[in-house]
Formats: sequence, C-alpha cells, structure tokens
Amino acid sequence: QVQLVESGGGSVQAGGSLRLSCAASGITYFSYCMVWFRQSPGNEREGVAFIDSYGSITYADSVKGRFTISRDNAKNTLYLQMSSRKPEDTAMYYCAANPYGCASGSNAWRSYDFWGQGTQVTVSS
Repeated sequence: QVQLVESGGGSVQAGGSLRLSCAASGITYFSYCMVWFRQSPGNEREGVAFIDSYGSITYADSVKGRFTISRDNAKNTLYLQMSSRKPEDTAMYYCAANPYGCASGSNAWRSYDFWGQGTQVTVSS
C-alpha cells in the first residue's frame, strides 16, 4: 500500500522560511520521480519542484531561487525548503510520485498516480 504523508505546513508571514516534508512508504522510493505540486482555489494544480531518481532537479519559474527540493533516500523522505515566501505561495501543497520519470508542463499532475493528502501553507503580507 502506497502512502505519501506531508507535514510542515502552517500560517506564516511573508519573507520567512518553512520546510515541508513528505514521508513515503510502499514504493521503491529511490527509483521514483518525486514532485511537489501546489493548488490554490480556482487554479490548476501546479508542479513547483521536481527531483528524479538521479537527483536532477527542475523548478517552476515562480519559485526558482526561493524554494529548494531535496530527497533523503535512506529515510524515504522528500523535502521542500521554502524561503522568501510571498502571499502568492499560499496554497495546498502535495507531494506526488511517479515511477516512470518526471512529467512536467501543463496538466502534468495527470501523470502522477500516487499523492499525499496535502498540507496547507498560508502566507500573509
């Protein structure tokens, strides 16, 4: 049984830092592409940070230079370090996994079969 469990969300002021975690079980974690998506009301689910099984990383332009994705294969855990947060970063954040590589672009979320329940991040100005 695949489980992805996010943690670390909350309500914070703009400019600060926050780290999200995603603990995975039931998958051969090291071989999966792992992704952080986010979704705010009325908007499409957006992939913001991708890390594949080789450690190659891609960021959405909206978070480049502010967010850092990392993975600890020994702990089966994915992280998202969020710095210099802005009110527009307010969203539900989800981690997702794909054994076939990192699909990105429009509607990329459709390519991911495994999802966590999400953790809410709210940034106030």
